[in-house]
Amino acid sequence: MTGNDDSLGLKRDIPRRDILQGFGVLGAGSLLPRNVFAQSAKSEYYPPARTGMRGSHPGSFEAAHERIQNRARYYQVDEKSNYYDLVVVGAGISGLSAAFFYRQRHRDAKILILDNHDDFGGHAKRNEFLVNGQRLIGYGGSQTMVEPSSYSRTVKRLLRALDIDPSIFETAYDQDFYKRHDLGAGIHFDKANFGVDRVVRYDLGMFDGYYPLAPSDLSPEEMVAQLPISSTAQQQLLKVMVTTEDRLPDYKGWRKDEYLYYISYRKFLEKHLGVTDPDVFKVLQDLSYDSGVGIEAVNAWSAMNSGGLPGRDATGLDPYVDPEPYIHHFPDGNATIARALVHKLIPETLGSQSINAGVTSQLDYSKLDLPGSDVRIRLNSTVLQVENDSDNKHVSLAYHRDGTHYGIRAGHCVMAGYNAMLPYIVKGLPGIQAAALSEQVKVPILYSNVALRNWQAWHKMRLGAAVSPTGYHVVSALDFPVSIGDYRHSQQPDEPIIVQMQRFPHASNSGLTAKEQFRVGRQELIGTSFETIETNIREQLGSMLSEGGFDPARDIEGITVNRWAHGYSSWYNPLFEANYDEDDDPRYAHVQARKRHGRITIAGSDSAAVALMDAAIEQAYRAVRELPR
Repeated sequence: MTGNDDSLGLKRDIPRRDILQGFGVLGAGSLLPRNVFAQSAKSEYYPPARTGMRGSHPGSFEAAHERIQNRARYYQVDEKSNYYDLVVVGAGISGLSAAFFYRQRHRDAKILILDNHDDFGGHAKRNEFLVNGQRLIGYGGSQTMVEPSSYSRTVKRLLRALDIDPSIFETAYDQDFYKRHDLGAGIHFDKANFGVDRVVRYDLGMFDGYYPLAPSDLSPEEMVAQLPISSTAQQQLLKVMVTTEDRLPDYKGWRKDEYLYYISYRKFLEKHLGVTDPDVFKVLQDLSYDSGVGIEAVNAWSAMNSGGLPGRDATGLDPYVDPEPYIHHFPDGNATIARALVHKLIPETLGSQSINAGVTSQLDYSKLDLPGSDVRIRLNSTVLQVENDSDNKHVSLAYHRDGTHYGIRAGHCVMAGYNAMLPYIVKGLPGIQAAALSEQVKVPILYSNVALRNWQAWHKMRLGAAVSPTGYHVVSALDFPVSIGDYRHSQQPDEPIIVQMQRFPHASNSGLTAKEQFRVGRQELIGTSFETIETNIREQLGSMLSEGGFDPARDIEGITVNRWAHGYSSWYNPLFEANYDEDDDPRYAHVQARKRHGRITIAGSDSAAVALMDAAIEQAYRAVRELPR
């Protein structure tokens, strides 16, 4: 603890702040009732209401890490009398979808879904807070249905079966919220790195298409004049922003796109816009945040199109237009889809309520794993070994739960967890496939949700979202304004709200490939305590919102940190890896990795090499169809 702990509110008692944090010696299983699925009261076990360290929480990864470190060790499967038609490893959207598709083909099937976390949904995680008697619902991972009109027939059919209609967001998402309250984008500079705490109300482009924010009053010239950087840096950044002359005249048609695809954004700025001043790179370095790397490791096309960074007007390309508005977002993100799948598989969990009307309903976790149920979901259970039986008619599995190893058998198995774990737990994989699975290095992500007693400071500063170029979290934003069913988003500045903050740890300008940077970021993330993250949250919001009178000790009512050491599914970065014309080119590692292995098939978004919900569903459908009879 430091001298400013009281001013930051670190000693203030917020719910469960100190219970689940860091590595610790207590696994989450030791904090929970031993026989979770035998309980009858809903209130005794309800993970969405837990604050503190969530996501890859203590107790969810230790057994798997021990398994990797002792890779020659296999666990003996003794209890082969526990038999299911299908065992799904992973209760994320892909795993739950696989169970749904299997039940469509086998109506009387007995299905067991195993997951190492204390909640289902995988990255589609629901976070809840109670502030002054009002329930706030936020998302801790998988965020939005992206461009749902383009979804495949398979995905659209599944959503219809779940009674989920994306068109509801045309009214559920309050697209006038930010403009009605004059909430725009900001760039936050902190005193430690720039000599002053300052927010300049301007969008460099990263939020365009993601939040329908109010426009800035500043011209580009007025904006750069307010930046606490050198005059040379101001001039160079302004040049990046206002240049409309085609700086790529030697590249015509598709060759222009191709050129930008294979050059880094930093190299583009240096070579074609003459940027040399370190302050410009300091401001822009991590604003390609959604890529998981800095501007020297993301290609220029992605940085300026999907990433929105400035400079695109100097490429001679036609204006970039988002295919669909970014509005298809439940209050808990895609956790609603996971809840809908659970409700469809085990109706007793939510009763007769529709998924939209029951957004605020507390799902009954005591019904997930009842003896005699056709479908059972068993949480806090880490699968450590999977193998085809010698007769190739069954699959044997071993898993760890509450300090004990259990064995089960199944007619079929779908692996819907992290691909990189499979070489350590699935026996007999061909060497080429095992190597391909290991190539799926996921992007580490920190999604921190901060419950505030009000958002008056944001309103006074006319802010809806901000980037912090050197901040611990690179993005801070008021939660999406969605009201649906019986849930109502905050309407006035004196009402409680959730602020969503994002961090993508990596090792910029280190000479490392993107995947090597992800590994470094993963180690940093898993080794950082909740106390350290909380301190950074309080200091950053205090610095950013001080002008609006924000007091972190007074105004923060709760913090939930969603730590995803294995976050976004890995894609192919053209600066470091080969790219092919077809997404399913057999030379790609993810295509080699997802091949059926006896009675074991592989699902999950890793199998599509893209971090999208619809891809997770598609891969579940493929995996179920590939299962042998």
